[in-house]
Amino acid sequence: MFPTPSFDESGKLYQQTRIAHWDHVAQKRDSWSGMGRWYHKRLNEIYKFLVSPNRRILEIGCGTGDLLASLQPSHGVGIDFSSEMIARAKQSHPNLEFHQLDAHDLSALAGEFDIILLSDTINDLWDVQRALEQIRKFCAPHTRIILNFYSHLWQLPLTIAQSFNLAAPLLNQNWLTPEDVNNLLRLAGFESIRAANEILWPLPLGGFANRYLVRLWPFRDLALSNFIIARPAPQPAENPSVSVVVAARNEEGNIKSIFERLPQMGSKTELIFVEGHSRDKTYETIEKEIALHPRTPSLLFRQPGIGKADAIRLGFEKASGDILMILDADLTVPPEDLPRFYEAIAAGKGEFINGVRLVYPMEKEAMRTLNFIGNKFFSMAFSWLLGQPIKDTLCGTKVLWRKDYEEIAANRSYFGDFDPFGDFDLIFGAAKLNLKIVDLPIRYRERTYGTTNISRWKHGMLLFRMIAFAARRIKFV
Repeated sequence: MFPTPSFDESGKLYQQTRIAHWDHVAQKRDSWSGMGRWYHKRLNEIYKFLVSPNRRILEIGCGTGDLLASLQPSHGVGIDFSSEMIARAKQSHPNLEFHQLDAHDLSALAGEFDIILLSDTINDLWDVQRALEQIRKFCAPHTRIILNFYSHLWQLPLTIAQSFNLAAPLLNQNWLTPEDVNNLLRLAGFESIRAANEILWPLPLGGFANRYLVRLWPFRDLALSNFIIARPAPQPAENPSVSVVVAARNEEGNIKSIFERLPQMGSKTELIFVEGHSRDKTYETIEKEIALHPRTPSLLFRQPGIGKADAIRLGFEKASGDILMILDADLTVPPEDLPRFYEAIAAGKGEFINGVRLVYPMEKEAMRTLNFIGNKFFSMAFSWLLGQPIKDTLCGTKVLWRKDYEEIAANRSYFGDFDPFGDFDLIFGAAKLNLKIVDLPIRYRERTYGTTNISRWKHGMLLFRMIAFAARRIKFV
């Protein structure tokens, strides 16, 4: 007999009834598939986008283990309270680990996981908060919880499908709203990152509806499945070290100020310059200032390629700090603001801290009017694309953990290598990893030396190309 949680009589009857029900469904599926195969096929596609291969994955309510197996985990564990489901899962997927356990009591299970899935599971639980609290012990700070659950709008269509034996029979469901689930996650010690509506047409020929129409109003409100991605409530990091990377091209007049104004953060603050084929004496000035500031750990490299993205990638590759920061050499974002970024990421308020220039009034010549309007448009477009608020995409100051950057770099081929700025490369990569992105407003200052390296029209057209490309790779999948 597998371990069962303590319930009152109503709870025990509820669980016993459901165990018997899902045992029967497992036996029925041996000779019957119904119309649900298209729904589950689309679920698999969505989860494959959200979860990279070779992760440690725990699935709560795994059924026959097909979803878990499709994600190619490095270590996959599935639990279900139905003995019939578990028996079939073990037979179909002998390379994975399956246990007959109740989601309300996982005391017999151990280990940490990168991903924890609850696919169409919370609809059927007696106590959702209690089940969510059970999975907390299997979480590391980087763990992501992914849930999908039916929309209440589909209660009648699903009931009709079941009455005609076209869908697996269901007992009374919880029919939770996304707001209900977000609240239960908070109570259980988790924080939602983003949400999505998925699967508009769970039948044949649903490709266009499920990839495109479901992303658009009003169709998205009619979707069958609600998805929520969450993370464990953050815990502050203990005095992490910092690497500040500065891409410097024709910035001779700003170098001295960077050394003088850069605050010390964490256990160590490292300053890394990547000089990019300057026409002035930027490289020589950096060498001089490094010699004049021996107490500031500093590195200097000549950029082998072109573009800011190329320079930042070299700087990040050479960095040794736990936290990576970008500081623009034009000092339009003051170095004195960097401790605010440090505090936000070290306290766990976000995993990718994005500077925002568009909240506070700017100094007179800090940004031209057309640039301001363009940034507003791109911020709205990217917020829609990523499912997280991104108010300013091109502010140079961005901060993230080095371990997360290394994973972004390892998966860069997914989006392609055509971003000369590096901003979108990082933002898209962070979104693909389901990192918590947080905007941090700053006062944007007027440049006091040199001229901008950005071409308004040429690079503006490139941004449109990147939006279109990212829409195919992030939104319409």
